[in-house]
Amino acid sequence: MTTRAPLVPDALPSRWPTVARAVVLLTAIIGVLLVAFAWPSVRSSVHDVPIAVAGPATAVAQIRTALEQRLPGGFEITEVADTAAAEQLIRDRQVYGAIDLSSGTPQVIVASAASTAVAQTLQTMATGLGQAGKPGTPVAVRDLAALPADDPRGAGLAAGALPLVMGGLLAAVLLTRLVHGTVRRITGALAFAAAGGLTVAAILQFWLGSLSGSYPANAGAVALIIAATSLTVLGLESLLGYAGIGIGAVLMMLIGNPLSGTATAPEMLPGWSGTLGQLLPPGAGGQLLRSTAFFDGRGATHAVIVLIAWGALGAMLCVAGGLRTRRADNAAAGLRTTRTSPADTTPARLRS
Repeated sequence: MTTRAPLVPDALPSRWPTVARAVVLLTAIIGVLLVAFAWPSVRSSVHDVPIAVAGPATAVAQIRTALEQRLPGGFEITEVADTAAAEQLIRDRQVYGAIDLSSGTPQVIVASAASTAVAQTLQTMATGLGQAGKPGTPVAVRDLAALPADDPRGAGLAAGALPLVMGGLLAAVLLTRLVHGTVRRITGALAFAAAGGLTVAAILQFWLGSLSGSYPANAGAVALIIAATSLTVLGLESLLGYAGIGIGAVLMMLIGNPLSGTATAPEMLPGWSGTLGQLLPPGAGGQLLRSTAFFDGRGATHAVIVLIAWGALGAMLCVAGGLRTRRADNAAAGLRTTRTSPADTTPARLRS
């Protein structure tokens, strides 16, 4: 006579309420993902985009009025006297472009390397502005900081933002699983950032042709992005365990990447989201890489400060988590020693 072995609890079918909870959770997750990635794109438009207008005060006032009628609140205008002043503001990354009326013949100066979306918007807005008093006069468009000929739409730079974030997250996960010791993990993250910076910059610049400028500067920018991301996630994991990796992934991928403005411009994102994005590594990293690749490093100070701050915060969290773990291990070891030590039976007269 044979008896059937009892069913293992794990082999029993799940209860229907469990299935319902799983469906609700998955539905919520896909909804959050859609909002995180689609909302910035769908609501993207021009909001207080800084531009310059050069020329006489009367002509500048007319342009200001025309722009406000076409796109209310779309532009933040800086008035300058001549073409040279407008070009300097563009090179310093203080404005995205300029409308120049100072030479008598109107022209629009753009910087597609700063943002192809803003450059296209300025070109569209230039149509119909023309010379003062002569609407419809053709307006010349000049690109002061053009993208490379091999990637005139900036697709490589925009598409490279997500792999950089994912690379930093992957580095943190692997170092957590494979490397023990706070100093060794931090060293591993920095070494990977350096190697990854050299590799990614070489691919974008020499193979895809998406970057110009100094290769060492571009490699340093990429390395700083990877280091800030990986150290932050490492620090969160060191302090909070695997939950820290989840928090880091949400912070970098679901918040930082969609709000980075790398594909358009931070000013084109809805509401306060563009400002928030520039305070996170993906957004600051995109702005830094544009500065090193196309503007000789101008306008990079804010991005460098943000990335260094995140990297330093991550390193401090790693150290704090390591010290807490060490204290816990020492306390556990002391407790085990106390429990396993034999009682001291030495006579009192000998101990004295």
